Amino acid sequence: MEKKVLLITPPYHCGVLESAGVWLPLPFVYLAGSLRKAGYKPVIYDAMSRFDDYNAIQQCIEAEKPDVVCSTAYTATVVDAIQVLKLAKDINPKAVTILGGIHPTFCWDEILEHNGDAVDFVVRGEGEETLPELLDAVFAKGNFARVNGIAYVEDGSTIVTPSRPFIRDLNSLETAWDLIEWPLYTFRTKDNSTLAVTQTSRGCTQACTFCSQQLFWERKWRARSPENFIAELEFLRDKFGVNVAMITDEVPTLNRARWERILDLLIEREVGVDILMETRVDDILRDEAIMDKYRRAGIAHIYVGVESGSQDQLDRWGKNIKVEESRRAIELINRADMISETAFVLGMPEETPESIAKTIELAKHYNPDLAFFLAIAPWPYSNLYPEVKTYVATKDYRNYNLVEPVLKPTAMELDELSKALMQAFREFYMDKLTKLDALSPFKRDYMIKVTKLLTEHSYLKEQMKGIGEMPPEITELLTGILRSGVA
Repeated sequence: MEKKVLLITPPYHCGVLESAGVWLPLPFVYLAGSLRKAGYKPVIYDAMSRFDDYNAIQQCIEAEKPDVVCSTAYTATVVDAIQVLKLAKDINPKAVTILGGIHPTFCWDEILEHNGDAVDFVVRGEGEETLPELLDAVFAKGNFARVNGIAYVEDGSTIVTPSRPFIRDLNSLETAWDLIEWPLYTFRTKDNSTLAVTQTSRGCTQACTFCSQQLFWERKWRARSPENFIAELEFLRDKFGVNVAMITDEVPTLNRARWERILDLLIEREVGVDILMETRVDDILRDEAIMDKYRRAGIAHIYVGVESGSQDQLDRWGKNIKVEESRRAIELINRADMISETAFVLGMPEETPESIAKTIELAKHYNPDLAFFLAIAPWPYSNLYPEVKTYVATKDYRNYNLVEPVLKPTAMELDELSKALMQAFREFYMDKLTKLDALSPFKRDYMIKVTKLLTEHSYLKEQMKGIGEMPPEITELLTGILRSGVA
C-alpha cells in the first residue's frame, strides 16, 4: 500500500514576506517530486500561506491520515515546525515525523535533545535523495545508520550520519507542481497575478559572516541549464497561468555566459513572465552593458545586498564589496527602469541612534526604490555568532526574523532600537513619496501599490500611517491610496 507523506509548512508569520505576496513552498515541490518517483504519495499542505491555525492543521492531519509528517524550518520558524510535529504525534503516535531545513541542518542536536519525542528524524542538507532513502529504511525496518544526511535518537543516544554529497545534476530533479494550490499564490503589486517561486541554481560562493546560505551550501554552486529553466517557466505559464516568478537563487548570475543565455532565451521565446530576483552588487556592475537585456527579458525587480554603508562593517562581515559599488549597482538598476531593492542591517553591539540616523541618510542617497532596515539576527550556527553571543538578549527563536531586535547594543535598549528601526522605514518611504513625479510611470505605479501594501499588510503599517507631517499634496495622495481599493 502506498505510504502517504504529508508535507506541512509551519504557521509562522511576522509581517515581512507576506506584505508583498504569497509565496509557495518550493522545497516541497522538489521533495514531493522525489517522493512520488520513489513510490510514495506526497501531499503538500501550506499552512503558512493559508494562514491556518493549529486547529485547522489538526483537522488536516486527521483527514489525511498520513503515515509520515514532514516540516521544514529556518531559525524563526523552527518552534512552530516542531509544534506541528508534536501535534502529528498527539494525533497518531505511530506517525513518522521528520524535520528538515537550514536550522535543523545545523542545530539537530539541540532539536533532538529537547524535542526527540516529537521529531523522529532530522534531515540535514538537501532532502531530495535523503528523504526517500530514509523512508525506505523506516518501512523496511532497515539500518538508519546507512542513510547519509540524517540525525536521530536511538537507545537514548543521538546519532548523526555522514553528510550527503550535493546533488550534481539539478536538471534531473523531479517536481510536483500539480500539488500546489495555485489560487493561493499572488504578487500583490501585479493585478490578476499567479506567482511561482523557482530556482535556476543552488549555492553561494561568498563568505558573509552573518549569512546562513554560504554555510548550508558549503560555499559551492551548481546550476540548471538555461534550457531546462526556461522550459519550466513556459510550462508553469501554460499549465498554471503563472505570470510572475520569483527566482530564489542567492546568485543566479554567477556564471555570466549561462546567465546571458537565460536572458536571451527569455527574449527569443517571449516567455512573458515578470521576474523577481536577487543577485550580487558586483554581478550587476559586471553586466552594465547588458542592463537593457535584463529589462527586455522581463526582469522587473532586483534585490542587491548592500547591508551597510560602512566599509569597515562590510569588511567585518566578509561582504567582499566596496561601499561605492553598491550605490553604482542601484543606479544601474534604476536607469534600466527595474525596481531596485536593498536592505541595511542594523543593531550590532556598537549601534547608536546617531549611526542609525546616518544609515537613513545613506539609504536616501543610494536611492533604491525599496529599502528595508533589518535587525541583525545572529543565527546560532553562523560565523558571526561567537563574536556577538554575549550581546544576545533573547533565545526565543521566533524573534530571529530580522524585524525584532535580538542583540542589545551597548548604547541602546531593545525597545529603543526597535523604534529606531521603524522610524528608519518611515523616514525613508516618506522621502521616496515626495519624489514620485521623478519616477517612470511603471515605477510610480509600483511605488503607490507598495505604499498601500506597507500600510495594510506588513508589520510597518502603524508607522506608515503616520502621514500628518508630509507636505499637503503627498498627504492627499497617501490618503487617497489608503482609501482606495484599486491601487
